[in-house]
Amino acid sequence: MTQSTAPRRVAYDTVEFTPPPAELPDASVPRETSVLPAPDSPRVIVIANQKGGVGKTTTAVNLAAGLARGGLNVLVIDLDPQGNASTALGVEHEAGVSGTYEVLIDGEAIERHVQPCPDVDGLWVLPATIDLAGAEIALVDKPGRESRLLRAIDRLTARHRIDYIFIDCPPSLGLLTLNALVAAQELLVPIQCEYYALEGVSQLLRTINLVKGSMNDRLRLSTVVLTMFDGRTRLSTQVANEVRTHFPTETLTTAIPRSVRVSEAPSYGQTVITYHQASAGAQAYLAAAEEIARRGAK
Repeated sequence: MTQSTAPRRVAYDTVEFTPPPAELPDASVPRETSVLPAPDSPRVIVIANQKGGVGKTTTAVNLAAGLARGGLNVLVIDLDPQGNASTALGVEHEAGVSGTYEVLIDGEAIERHVQPCPDVDGLWVLPATIDLAGAEIALVDKPGRESRLLRAIDRLTARHRIDYIFIDCPPSLGLLTLNALVAAQELLVPIQCEYYALEGVSQLLRTINLVKGSMNDRLRLSTVVLTMFDGRTRLSTQVANEVRTHFPTETLTTAIPRSVRVSEAPSYGQTVITYHQASAGAQAYLAAAEEIARRGAK
């Protein structure tokens, strides 16, 4: 799909809104044929990097859209109180909208609060609202506070056929990110091809090792995505080579180029794949999504 003639702008007004229940595929219903290979079991992937501005949310929503375009069932869990992933996927997340907060704090089922992405079939979103900003404090006294998201995801995947779950984290290592690390099996790290590219990654890996040792032995760094790559500059090439040296098997072959279309798309409540599929950024994310799917099918 190319850019629409009248793309919608994101509405920022505060409204009271209760979305209708989204119909998730039942686990017992046979799968329709998909273009991309489906994993044998749900892949739960947390996207994190302590360094800001590396394209975490952009990577989360566009990989999710790319996999859904390939015929897979994908859920994006927005754990960032800013709700940028919810914005980019075109779902309501203003005050009064239920979502991640109710799942974490009240223990409610994920499927009660997910919304379908209006532009991509097979893609659902558990939205984040500003209420989530108080979740760190509210979680402190909750039993099993680090594993509440894990339990919610386990209940969801027991009843519904979800192939990929992407968790978009806030840029901090608080209880929200800890819930994501405990719930996930895989860590995907976006690294921008600029100065100080690996800044924060070493601390993140130390945190992962702590989580693995005490709360989640399944967690592993599975994927590194190079973002904001500019093939015209020596710096981007040098950084890409450095990252591939540090993470030779985890780094995707596909690098995401710096792209105006990628930056524009969220202001229209869309991923770059639906906003301008012919753009270099959209094509790169589609290729990266396919690479992730085929790696997981091995």
